[in-house]
Amino acid sequence: MGLDFFCAMEGVIVNFRSARHHQKGNHMVIKISGISDKEKAAELVGKKVTWTSPAGKELKGEIKAVHGNSGAVRAIFATGMPGQSVGSKVKIE
Repeated sequence: MGLDFFCAMEGVIVNFRSARHHQKGNHMVIKISGISDKEKAAELVGKKVTWTSPAGKELKGEIKAVHGNSGAVRAIFATGMPGQSVGSKVKIE
């Protein structure tokens, strides 16, 4: 059973994708509600992600890969994301 029956899902931006000394400004780790394992998260690769700023501006990205074994995904946005986006909700279509 695929995840195609969801018209829109919600997730929360957990953090920037980072290494020991570097942080990618447009790569975000997203935890999606209702997804708790790697296999279900893999079905979301290729879906579009939209974050709406408090001012109403929409920043769009795409889910590119699974992050870890607990169902988190990595999304790459067109522009760098502001720090205030961490902890906020995104729409997945």
